[in-house]
Amino acid sequence: MTDIVKSEDKKERKASENSDVSAEGDVDPIFEPIISLPEVKVTTNEENEETVLKLRAKLYRFDTSGTDGPEWKERGTGELKLLQHRDNNTVRIVMRRDKTLKVCANHFITPWMELKPSTGSDKAFVYTVLADFADEVPKTECLAIRFGSVDFANQFKAKFNESKEFVKTKCSLYAEEAEEYQKDSDIEEKEEDEEDEEKEDDTKDVTKKLEDLNVSKEDSAGDKE
Repeated sequence: MTDIVKSEDKKERKASENSDVSAEGDVDPIFEPIISLPEVKVTTNEENEETVLKLRAKLYRFDTSGTDGPEWKERGTGELKLLQHRDNNTVRIVMRRDKTLKVCANHFITPWMELKPSTGSDKAFVYTVLADFADEVPKTECLAIRFGSVDFANQFKAKFNESKEFVKTKCSLYAEEAEEYQKDSDIEEKEEDEEDEEKEDDTKDVTKKLEDLNVSKEDSAGDKE
């Protein structure tokens, strides 16, 4: 009898342990954070810009600071964008490296920039920019950009030239300069026309004086006879 009681007690204890384990397994512990961190909104400074063109490309810069002499150095491979500002009517080129998304090109397109075909390739171009902000400090750079196909290269060339004309006529900064330049040109042209008219009048006066002198000489000769 004692043995039966002991056996039943063991079974009850085992069942109780199993139920405790099962209960613990069903518990989903919730740990409250010690410090509550606010949500941070990340901005790209592209919020007020419209993407005009987006292509993959490889970028190079002409480095003249090396001890081995000037050479082309790869600056990055990634996605290139032409971004048009909705308010200022500026257009800039922004390129970020793959994976790291680090900026390797960040500069504005200006009306006087010239896109030249790269020697030996119909998929690449070379151009100079007065102020590139990829390193946060503006630097004058000579850049070469290469695309994966001729079609992509032609798309970039067309949009690049369209952007030059757009900022020249729509961006207030360059439009004012163009207007002032046109005014100066008109003034110079008017002054040149006035100078030409004065020269023409002077020529006419000299010619008339010579004719009068010639007539006077003929009259004097007739009197002598």
